[in-house]
Amino acid sequence: MFESVSGSNASGPIPAIAGIGLRFPHHRQINETRPAIGWLEVHTENYLGGGSTRRMLFDLRDTYPLSLHGVGLSLGSADGLDMEHLKRIARLVRDLQPQLVSEHLSWSTVDGTYLADLLPLPMSEEALELICRHVTQTQEALGRRILIENPSTYLQCPQSVIPEWEFLAEVIRRTGCGLLCDVNNIFVSAFNHNWDARAYLQELPAAAVGEIHLAGHALRTLNSGAQIRIDDHGSRVSSEVWQLYRFALSIMGAKPTLIEWDTDVPALEVLLSEAAHATQYLNAIAEGVHEHAA
Repeated sequence: MFESVSGSNASGPIPAIAGIGLRFPHHRQINETRPAIGWLEVHTENYLGGGSTRRMLFDLRDTYPLSLHGVGLSLGSADGLDMEHLKRIARLVRDLQPQLVSEHLSWSTVDGTYLADLLPLPMSEEALELICRHVTQTQEALGRRILIENPSTYLQCPQSVIPEWEFLAEVIRRTGCGLLCDVNNIFVSAFNHNWDARAYLQELPAAAVGEIHLAGHALRTLNSGAQIRIDDHGSRVSSEVWQLYRFALSIMGAKPTLIEWDTDVPALEVLLSEAAHATQYLNAIAEGVHEHAA
């Protein structure tokens, strides 16, 4: 069984505290001022090359625990993994020694073309075998356990015969990987497909959750008058997602929690205030308080 590997900056795994995603508009400010942030997560593919950006990340690991969050491995690709890309990731993981490494339950490549999106999988036995094979290959290449993130979805494939939460649990059981539980994604998908978000959370293997994501989303009205929620990471976490996060913590316990914000990125202080709000929930769970206002 693979285990998480600690970096040289802070011994041990990332504790159950709140962190933020490190985005380019905040690079200089964070690097120069080193504000009080629990931990940082970056998109893996942004740091596979050399230059000042990569050097800055290696400097930051002396101050902050780090998580690598991949967006380009395409674990669900029927073409198989891009082994050269996986080797580049493995080198970065080896050199950086981040506390956490994660990827998405999705696919993004076909016939050698990268589609620049995280596309949903059919929840089928064939897709399950494919994902498990690729997760195992990835963990063997990295020499460590990875976390896989549940998707946000807008349509359901007619080939899907396995509920998403059962699909995730089975991937975890077969491969020994962990789960990156994106609470916003669960809320978005539950709204779009008329699922019960709390029942979804209760079906997940709580012990396998190594990280939680929180983000903002948008509500759109279609020409038909129907409404759909879009996982755009472009606003504050909604009150409904905060409530679902509180419920997730009540059944999973306190977990490292990340604030994601990728579009219309605001001032750093806004991200820090969102992280501080998550900290209030984490502290309440640590103190055994499960009911409080968002």
